[in-house]
Amino acid sequence: MILRRGRQILALSLFSLLPASAQTQVSLLLDQARAREKSGEYVVAEQLYQQALTISPDDPEILKRLGVLEQTELKFDQSIKHFRRALARSPKYSEVSFFMGVSYFGKQDFSTAIENFQQELATEKPHPRCRYYLALALRSSGRIDDAIVQLDKAVAENPKDADAYYELARLHTNASLQAIEKLKELDPESFQLHALMGETYAGEKQYADAISEYKSALAKRPDAPGIHFSIGVAYWAQHEWESAGSEFLQALQENPDDPMTNLYLGDIAVHEQQFEDACRYLRVAETGQPKMAQIHLLLGECYRGQKQPENARSELLAAIDADPTAAQPHYLLAQVYGELHNPEASAQELAQFDKLSKLELEKAGRVPGSSERHK
Repeated sequence: MILRRGRQILALSLFSLLPASAQTQVSLLLDQARAREKSGEYVVAEQLYQQALTISPDDPEILKRLGVLEQTELKFDQSIKHFRRALARSPKYSEVSFFMGVSYFGKQDFSTAIENFQQELATEKPHPRCRYYLALALRSSGRIDDAIVQLDKAVAENPKDADAYYELARLHTNASLQAIEKLKELDPESFQLHALMGETYAGEKQYADAISEYKSALAKRPDAPGIHFSIGVAYWAQHEWESAGSEFLQALQENPDDPMTNLYLGDIAVHEQQFEDACRYLRVAETGQPKMAQIHLLLGECYRGQKQPENARSELLAAIDADPTAAQPHYLLAQVYGELHNPEASAQELAQFDKLSKLELEKAGRVPGSSERHK
């Protein structure tokens, strides 16, 4: 706070050294230059910035704005010259190190760009795009792991940074493709390659191909942990409950207390109306994941199927508490309240279901209709 206040005082003191009439003239020139710049009249804008510099030659704000304009025109050397002058006058002047890094990036001088971006990050309030551009410079320098670290931090600081997510996806995709090619060179029939291809196909929702690859992996290494679970998920995604259940049971032998394996088995048992078995699996899953809404939703269905409406109500309320935006628990809860002879509460839950369903459909870009209601 003290440093920021000090920089503000320095900037103000530089400006206050000018006579009042000169201050006014500089402000007018900067406003005019910005307006011209926004309209794409770069030559006129540059002339106005140069006029401002004749009045206040060492003003870091004028130097920064002129440098940014020159950068826009791809005049990287000229922009760097003005950024350096700004930093010579005020070494931590706001965002100058970032813009100088961008100019060096434009010149493909990635090592110097990285240095400037790192200097910017050391300031009190770095430019919001600094980590993203630092990651690009690191990637261009071949430092892929360091680039991923910066992109991870960028999306943590700004979860809506679509550019950072895109670069992350590109880096991971490229790394995956390179790994696949290396595995093919080493052994085209290796366990590792089949397992990796299974994951790749599953990620692309090509479940039949994924199952084939996973089974080839198991043929190479029958005791490999986690493969039966992955096969089970692929069968489950295709609604092949019997085959999925068989794979999950084998996965359960590897880790009887695994919450996700028990959750999938519980889900399959609910589909098959084997409510006693479902409750047993789901209680194990709940021990490992007590706040997972899907577990409580399925438990609610189990108890309702076993004609235990009070227990069903408790579980469905727990599901709503875990995920207040989900519509499905409200619909089931409306039916449970009907069974408990509480029509007012049932109507309230049904209204909440309709409201949340509409929001879900709007978010998905679909128009709600009567057929969307759970049956």
